[in-house]
Amino acid sequence: MPSTPQSQPRPVPPDPITADAPTTIARPLLTQSWLDLTFLHWAADPADVAGLLPPGTVPDTLDGVTYVGLVAFRMHRVGWLRLPGLPYLGSFPETNVRLYSVDAHGRRGVVFLSLDASRLLPVAVGRIGFRMPYLWSRMAIRHSGDTVTYTSSRRWPGPRGAHSRITVRVGERIEEPTELEHFLTARWGMHGAFFGRSMYLPNTHPRWSLHRAEALDCAEDLLTAAGLPKPAGDPVSVLYSPGVPARFGRPARPADMRNP
Repeated sequence: MPSTPQSQPRPVPPDPITADAPTTIARPLLTQSWLDLTFLHWAADPADVAGLLPPGTVPDTLDGVTYVGLVAFRMHRVGWLRLPGLPYLGSFPETNVRLYSVDAHGRRGVVFLSLDASRLLPVAVGRIGFRMPYLWSRMAIRHSGDTVTYTSSRRWPGPRGAHSRITVRVGERIEEPTELEHFLTARWGMHGAFFGRSMYLPNTHPRWSLHRAEALDCAEDLLTAAGLPKPAGDPVSVLYSPGVPARFGRPARPADMRNP
């Protein structure tokens, strides 16, 4: 009698969008703080970005729309396990290009297409040890009154010279963020290929303190260097946060993770 193929598990609905982390991480794999963050986002058609996501994930959407994020910030004191964070090698400017993903278990996450950082050793460890798309860049963050300017120019591996210059004016604190603002910032994990395998890496941090922000300057080609279409206009969302401490748990690779 011929065998019947096993049915594939049915995907579950995405987890609710929550401002607070749904779980705690008592024994972190990594600790770090993200400081002086600016979030810029453009709306995107899910079909335009689906091919850039790792196996087991599809674009996460809100009202049928997904988003492309450009996030500039200062990484502070990256530490392993419960060891103290490193003051020099663990602290550096970073700018990442990211997409929004969901897997068959309903876990929402982010997918990094590129992570420009100014410290060569963390870049090498991220690329070689974790197969993450870290890139070594010349970077700076400057404050002047209520404005913050982030600059980056890529050194290695390329495309050499890929750059960004972002200047924002920080406005009032947001007392009640919108559903979209939570969707773009309250992400409790990342999907990616860790150690050569598709995995989900959970994270926790306190609730974001978000501020309205105005983009005074945004000259960049990091999005196109990451394989995305050139943005058609100004970002639809610009936010700033003083930052949060964050914890990452151990990666999970469920056996029934599905392909998109």
